[in-house]
Amino acid sequence: MPDEPAATAPDLEPRKGSPSPRLDESEFKKRFLNQFKDRAYEALDDELGKVAAAAWDAYAHSRKSPITRKAGPGFADPDYDLAVDWLVAREEIRAAQARFEDKNASSRVLLINGSSRSEHSCPGELSKSFRMVEIAKEVFAEAGVIVNILDLSRIASEYGRQIHPCKACFSTSAALCHWPCSCYPNYSLGQIQDWMNDIYPMWVEAHGIMIVTPVNWYQTPSPLKLMIDRLVCADGGNPDPTSTHGKHAKEAKELEMQGWDYPRHLSGRLFSVVVHGDTEGVENVRRSVSNWLTSMDLIPAGPLAEVDRYIGYWEPYATSHDAFERDKAFQEEVRNAARTLLEATTSRRNGKMVTAGRRLKQPREK
Repeated sequence: MPDEPAATAPDLEPRKGSPSPRLDESEFKKRFLNQFKDRAYEALDDELGKVAAAAWDAYAHSRKSPITRKAGPGFADPDYDLAVDWLVAREEIRAAQARFEDKNASSRVLLINGSSRSEHSCPGELSKSFRMVEIAKEVFAEAGVIVNILDLSRIASEYGRQIHPCKACFSTSAALCHWPCSCYPNYSLGQIQDWMNDIYPMWVEAHGIMIVTPVNWYQTPSPLKLMIDRLVCADGGNPDPTSTHGKHAKEAKELEMQGWDYPRHLSGRLFSVVVHGDTEGVENVRRSVSNWLTSMDLIPAGPLAEVDRYIGYWEPYATSHDAFERDKAFQEEVRNAARTLLEATTSRRNGKMVTAGRRLKQPREK
């Protein structure tokens, strides 16, 4: 038999070649000043010019994280300068994990409204998802559970409330995706006021997660999808940015090739998913959201905790709330989803819930 060719070492050099997004000074200042269109700013032209010049300096020198401090003990490189924003987020997550592990504390449930609609912005009316969240909240509150509501519609209605998009660091290397996310804030690019550092602890401290969402064009609404993408760091992300010296892509690739254990930072939480629509797509969205949660090693609470239903099927949108109010059966299914999550959460915290196969080591990581 002919000799097989010797295996060659993989080329870990990051691939380059896309066009640069960098702006010249004129275009940068034009975009920066575009946010001050209100006539109230007209008397401040000189001051805004000075602010624009300072912003250009930060942009031109790529000062992503201007306030840092040494990482200190417990990190791979204690002398590395870490962003204070990231260190604060890390401490919040560690405190949330302690609350999750406190066996003497009350159970905690995170209720998520995935709709972007509310009466406080252009639609002029609250969402049916929000009403379902309120129904579920009553179930948990009656049982003495600590309920935290994450209303993602605030991205569309509240000043300075944003979830910036995932930059897909994980696809370069799992080790390059830091837990919590270190991509934001990026002050030089104006990518600030990112909500995720508040959202991560909500997920970490919760014993149960319940997501209620409508269907938008066969998909989840954009605020929910933004959060889903930004939770990638919770499933295999690197808890030590000094091990890659920030966003050093080649270092991250080399570290991953040494063997990566894909830490599952949200493992063991239970979940419920309620999806509703008006014409199409509920089954696929419910399945995709449930599969995503299961992939992160969260646990399905039970069959009744996963619901997909139509409200006012092929009826006018103008009467959709009326259709929801008439559908008492669906409202009860939302309660049952909450009750199932409550029962599963209580059982698991008491050591009575058995999920066959959970202790088995998976032969493949993502």
